Amino acid sequence: QVQLVERGGGLVQAGGSLRLSCTASGSTFSINTFGWGRQAPGKQRELVATMRSDGTTTNYSDSVKGRFTISRDNAKNTVHLQMNSLKPEDTAVYLCYANLYGVGYWGQGTQVTVSS
Repeated sequence: QVQLVERGGGLVQAGGSLRLSCTASGSTFSINTFGWGRQAPGKQRELVATMRSDGTTTNYSDSVKGRFTISRDNAKNTVHLQMNSLKPEDTAVYLCYANLYGVGYWGQGTQVTVSS
């Protein structure tokens, strides 16, 4: 199993930036994919960015492509999400994600609020 703890959420004006971080513990050597998802009130959870643990492949949802960047610090078992040009529709709880042997794990989440 793996435990995921996010930090870095907050309130920002539209057009601003935030950087989220997630630290993994537990069976981190078994993680094959890291990612970030988000869930807004009344909406389904969506995975917005993923990265293979070897850093070879990254994917972004169309809603964040070109604005968000996922990165990883292997030495610290930490994955980051740099969010630029934030929009009010980006307001959501952002959750860290990790996949081990086909099983997905989620963190508790951190609130991101973008004001217009």
